[in-house]
Amino acid sequence: MRDDGHHLSRTAQREMRLRRRGTVRRRLLLGAGLVVALVATIALATGVHLSGNITRVDIKSGSAERPQDIEDDLNILVIGSDTRDGLGTSEYGVGTAEGGPRSDTNLLVHISADRESVQVISIPRDSMTKAPADCDDPESTVADGEVRRWNDNFNEGGPACVVKTLEGLTGIFVDHVAVVDFNGFQSMVDGLGGVNVCLPEPVEDPDAQINLPAGKQRLDGKDALGYVRMRKSLGDGSDIQRIERQQTFMSSMAQEATRTSLLLRPDKLYSFLDAATKSMTADDDLGLKRMLSIARSVKELGMDELVFVTVPTEPYPANSNRVQWRTEASDELWAAVRDDTDLPGEEESRQKDPALTVPPSDIAVSVHNDTATAGLAGQEAAALQVQGFGASVAAVPATGQGRGVVVRHAKGDAASARTVAAAYSGAKLKLDESLLTGTVRVVLGLGAPTSQEVPNREGDAPLPSASRTAPPAPTEVRTRAADEDICG
Repeated sequence: MRDDGHHLSRTAQREMRLRRRGTVRRRLLLGAGLVVALVATIALATGVHLSGNITRVDIKSGSAERPQDIEDDLNILVIGSDTRDGLGTSEYGVGTAEGGPRSDTNLLVHISADRESVQVISIPRDSMTKAPADCDDPESTVADGEVRRWNDNFNEGGPACVVKTLEGLTGIFVDHVAVVDFNGFQSMVDGLGGVNVCLPEPVEDPDAQINLPAGKQRLDGKDALGYVRMRKSLGDGSDIQRIERQQTFMSSMAQEATRTSLLLRPDKLYSFLDAATKSMTADDDLGLKRMLSIARSVKELGMDELVFVTVPTEPYPANSNRVQWRTEASDELWAAVRDDTDLPGEEESRQKDPALTVPPSDIAVSVHNDTATAGLAGQEAAALQVQGFGASVAAVPATGQGRGVVVRHAKGDAASARTVAAAYSGAKLKLDESLLTGTVRVVLGLGAPTSQEVPNREGDAPLPSASRTAPPAPTEVRTRAADEDICG
């Protein structure tokens, strides 16, 4: 009986241990579930809160016809409004002469389809361009419009008017708009913990509420606002020089966000986004989820691949205080954005050397000469054949509009296109759904270099000497990479 009792006791003890383990497991699972639910609730509440900060605007208003929307690349118009609301000070005045806000800063941010480059194009606020006489009227267009200062479009009809004017002038589809005012800019800089600038000389500007010594220094939001707004106290006092200073400051902001790993720090990211969204007006489709999706898509981008450029201008004959776009140079700039290609005159500093995984003998290449140089396509096809490519000349008429080298490819052929692109310094990849799978096309435009050896070439025969070269591309457009030294 004692043995049976002892046996029953051990069985009971085992059952009790199993029951305790089950209870602990259920508690752990319940605890984990509560943590997951809590995290999800906080994330949802944060998203709702940040999205709720944003004021919405319909950017399609007043536009009957818009340019074609190229699916893969992105164009985001960022507008800096000079409204003083929410600053808590009258140091910068209380309004504008027109009785409403103006767009003191106008930036078109172009994100390439392959997410390997971002170009930020500044549009001078004092540009005199054609604009719709009535932005609210779908029948009123740029073509039959009036000449107006760029800064006044925002005052006339808000972000939708700026979009309608830009699209009408350039043929570029604007995917999104974000408007940030003085208060928002100031808060964003503070959210980063300040930003470094470099002054060649001391500056005192009462209008901009700034008094700074010369040299490299770190600015908080208030001083940063004065720095990007000042014009009369530094340089020649022109808006163009102020734009260059603003581009330098944006480069420094990008460097600061990278240095502090902003996207990897939830606390700093929330602080920054909360500051940015509180004073932001955006289109209906640019919510927090969309912003984070765009940010994640370019998270591997290097600072040398973020480039700033200003629309080329010349003096406006009727008013020396205004400028007008230089027709040929600005047309080339907008064409590069429309076609998602390198900007004219852009430095080739953002080239990468990714691993080439497809051998030349597995790639069929057609070469399209988009210049007036006879025999260029045949020369380049021969140079590619020597390296093992199955190369031929494409029977496509030249338009004369191409710039540099664009390697077009079908879906799934990006790896093959990278091998081909390695033969041309500065070549850009572009998805082309009109091409059949397995075919890569090289388009030679103005300024295109001749081919060079690819790292994984086949055969050892030397490349034939190049006797033909593409005509040079215009170089009126100046660019600045975001990785340049703030004091450079």
